[in-house]
Amino acid sequence: MNAANARIVSFDDEPLILVDSDDNVTGHMPKAEAHVGEGVLHRAFSIFLFNDAGDVLMQQRADEKMLWGGFWSNSVCSHPRRGEAVADAARRRLSEEIDVDADVHFLYKFEYHAQFGEIGAEHEMCSVFFARSNAPVAGNPTEIADFAFMPPDALDAALIDEPARYTPWLKMEWPRIRADHWDRIAATIAA
Repeated sequence: MNAANARIVSFDDEPLILVDSDDNVTGHMPKAEAHVGEGVLHRAFSIFLFNDAGDVLMQQRADEKMLWGGFWSNSVCSHPRRGEAVADAARRRLSEEIDVDADVHFLYKFEYHAQFGEIGAEHEMCSVFFARSNAPVAGNPTEIADFAFMPPDALDAALIDEPARYTPWLKMEWPRIRADHWDRIAATIAA
């Protein structure tokens, strides 16, 4: 981890963009409030960062995270800010979390709900992106406990062999990426 990258980039009172199931804005709510109980539907995004070898960056979420702290997940995930386009937020967050500047490519959007015991839930309209970079990664320790690049086949196997180690959104997103979007990602990596 890079201590120089250890700035706080996510705040409990940060207003999230609330939406309906058609992704129409319905209001705003502080992040902490939007995740308690069963959660309130809000905009979010997930990014899968690949290097030129085709490996995907996985991050272990910081233990201090309210939901799924210590679990392994995709490269970067977060929320756009009020008035911010989702793709712009995704690029911003690549820099804030892993110190990488890269173009993001939209894959698909989906709604999901995942309950984390009695602590709270994710209820998100999540846009899924991928990016490619060979730049050195410097994980922000306020967000990330650890990170590692993983070959796609190894992630396929890990999600079958040890699913309890991984976040629920990763377990939904990765199989769909492999089934519906892998050719596009592979072509971008090979270019």
